[in-house]
Amino acid sequence: MADILIADRAQIDVCFSPFLYPVYEKEGQIVVVIDVLRATSAICTAFQYGVDKMIPVATVEEAMAYKQQGYLVGAERNAIAIEGFDFGNSPYSYMTEKIKGQTVVITTTNGTQAIEAAKNAYAVVIGSFLNITALCNWLIAENKPILLLCSGWKNKFNLEDTLFAGAVTEILSKHDNFKLLDGALATKYLYQQAHQNPYKFLNYSSHKERLSAMGLKDDIKYCLTLDQTQVIPILKDKYLVLNS
Repeated sequence: MADILIADRAQIDVCFSPFLYPVYEKEGQIVVVIDVLRATSAICTAFQYGVDKMIPVATVEEAMAYKQQGYLVGAERNAIAIEGFDFGNSPYSYMTEKIKGQTVVITTTNGTQAIEAAKNAYAVVIGSFLNITALCNWLIAENKPILLLCSGWKNKFNLEDTLFAGAVTEILSKHDNFKLLDGALATKYLYQQAHQNPYKFLNYSSHKERLSAMGLKDDIKYCLTLDQTQVIPILKDKYLVLNS
């Protein structure tokens, strides 16, 4: 009987790179796309500040085509906003009335690549520390298999996305209806080591060092701040919209 009960529990797993997504892809699972420094944090911030829809695209060329059609566009590569576009992927750039009620296109080095990889999943939602409680409450209510998809850095493992996956896993593991697979279990143990001071824990992580060298410490601190919003962006066709 115990084995049957475990089998019926919704599984939580973690994919550490979009490159590995085909290995983890399963029918009927919710995919949480994670790029906490900074794409998914910027997306959550944009919805908090009133954007109507966002269109994530994988390439700068796609973004430029939308720009030429008159769309507001955020474009970033290698943590640098691309000249000629309206925004980069700093959350602070989306804290503006300019985006209210608008459709904004976004392309980033890592986060929009992960969205592209998972776009055919049962559901694709955006996760960040900024919306973690609202996200976890929704995942608990949905009670579906969950894949936490870390965007990483150019298809490689990174520490900050893995840490967020562990934070989500830590919360969900308190509910008996979820079964942690090994990847989720590993991230949970990692987060337990870091939860008192995630900023310090990430001190020598490559992307934090990269952003710090560019003078973006405020971005890092903001992106590691819990519960700045209740929004849950979800992918519907080509659009990210507010989950309702």
